[in-house]
Amino acid sequence: MIRKAGLSRRTGTPWVTWTILGICGTVFLIGPASGLNPFYGTGTGLLSAQSEYFERWGVVPQELWHSPPLALTAPLTALFVHGNWVHLLGNMLFLFVFGAMTEARMGRTDFALCYLVTGYLALFGYAAVHADSSRTLVGASGAISGVLGAFLHLFPRARVTSLFPFLFFLPLRFPAWAVLLFWFVLQWLATGTDAGRPGVAYLAHVLGFCLGFGYAWVSRTRAATVSSRGTPPGPPAGTGDKPT
Repeated sequence: MIRKAGLSRRTGTPWVTWTILGICGTVFLIGPASGLNPFYGTGTGLLSAQSEYFERWGVVPQELWHSPPLALTAPLTALFVHGNWVHLLGNMLFLFVFGAMTEARMGRTDFALCYLVTGYLALFGYAAVHADSSRTLVGASGAISGVLGAFLHLFPRARVTSLFPFLFFLPLRFPAWAVLLFWFVLQWLATGTDAGRPGVAYLAHVLGFCLGFGYAWVSRTRAATVSSRGTPPGPPAGTGDKPT
């Protein structure tokens, strides 16, 4: 749906965004889901390897609560694993479009923490709500939804070029708040399809988006507070320049 967001000023290289893109792409290419690594074989052998791979590095809600504490790292590793080419390219497109501007505004450290924390909690929250599900969760969708939420808080009036199928894919420009809130409502309405069936974990999208918006709000408020405390005091009364 979204093609690109306009950037009104030059920024430094978005190293965190590019690093995440590189890691996700590399992990996918060397894993069994890409179908390009001969180590995993072909046919039924490949399908079996894919299933085992997703269970090892992804999140299985039913097993998360009955496994050793080390299993709690699963929501983190799952952020870098994708199920197929469409899954990978769709997520990376959204990160490419919205990640650079968000990283430039938040700073690299805050952006990296926002991505990892919101992504982890989005998958963990889904697993908590669907604790009896045996469905394996993989993908960066929760983290990227967090980036979208942060973008909405930081750039609500940015113009976004969007392609809507029901408008014959005409490229139209809308404020970011309108596009992202429309996307959020669609995800919210779709959470009813999450109940244990294969498909998209929409609840993780909703949780990630809300967490990302909240993280950006807290981060920006904290930065503003630190900045105001560090501002040098003005000249004492009566000592400022006066007209002569």
